[in-house]
Amino acid sequence: MASARNLAGLIAIPASLSLMMACGTPRPPLPPSLELPKPVTDLRGARQGDTVSLVWTVPAKTTDGTNLHHLGPTLICRSLQVAINRCDPVGTLQPSDLPSPQPVQPKKASQNNTAKDKKNPTTLVEATFNDNLPAVVEEKDPLGFITYAIETQNSNLHSAGLSNQIQIPLAPVLPPPTDLQAKVTATQVAGISYVYRIYRREKSSKTPSIAGELPVSIAAQPQFLDSGFQWQKTYDFWIAVLTISGQSGKNVLQVEGKNSLPQTVFANDTFAPAAPVGLQAVASGVGQKPFVDLTWAPNTEPDLAGYNVYRRESNGAPNKVNDQPVKTPTYRDSAVVTPKTYSFAVSAVDARGNESPRSDEATETLP
Repeated sequence: MASARNLAGLIAIPASLSLMMACGTPRPPLPPSLELPKPVTDLRGARQGDTVSLVWTVPAKTTDGTNLHHLGPTLICRSLQVAINRCDPVGTLQPSDLPSPQPVQPKKASQNNTAKDKKNPTTLVEATFNDNLPAVVEEKDPLGFITYAIETQNSNLHSAGLSNQIQIPLAPVLPPPTDLQAKVTATQVAGISYVYRIYRREKSSKTPSIAGELPVSIAAQPQFLDSGFQWQKTYDFWIAVLTISGQSGKNVLQVEGKNSLPQTVFANDTFAPAAPVGLQAVASGVGQKPFVDLTWAPNTEPDLAGYNVYRRESNGAPNKVNDQPVKTPTYRDSAVVTPKTYSFAVSAVDARGNESPRSDEATETLP
């Protein structure tokens, strides 16, 4: 018979085995997130005049793949070097200067996100910054470039590095014209290398279009004729001087100067078509029912609605003989009698009722 001491030893062995089976393999604790914003990869920019406009997407994730909760300052970096190795900021945006992302329902949650991040995804929003180039910068290398990047930091002023880098040309630009004038002519709106770029925008639209371009010349009053407008609408016109650097087909660069003050024009059609020409009159023959056939050269105005026909007896006043505009350059007047002499004239009418002067008269005598 086993002693009490030996029995206790037999019982203790299974108990220790049971304890070992109940415990899992220990793992090292996860390190806390450094909350470093993921570097921007879509920085882009454009220059107009001396102003460079930068646009980028505000980081919403950390380098750990979790939602970013503590964004710090954003540094705007500028350098005359081809590549920026260290940011010497020319501007700083605080978190309060940036648009705030809004929560949205995600399409698919990432496995690397925390449970909180999966429940609270955010939209992507864009930030902007305008940098005014000092004149001395342009003068240093007018055929060169200036490089931009941004650095987004966390609340502890740490970052994961610079964004993608972009280059903006430093070609000098001319100031906009100061004496732009615009007026309506019969067929066109008139406004007025470096190249003048003329913009047109309808008042009811927010989107401008390029009406055309003119080489900068020494002419006292350069003029541009715009035929791309529509009658009875109001437009704004303005001009910017475009700087073109480089040879044609070989890395041509374009930099647009600042806009001139706009000129507003109402394209009111008060312009009549040209008077018809070549009117001829031929009377009916003997024994026929009396009539006079009229023919003339057609007008070519794009908004032509038709013609009016006028008949006059001897020294009497001319009377319009048609109720509606005549669509073709021919007309048979059967409201005549014999024997009489008649004089005829025709005018052209456009779609807005503007009537041209009358043509030269054609006279015919019915036998």
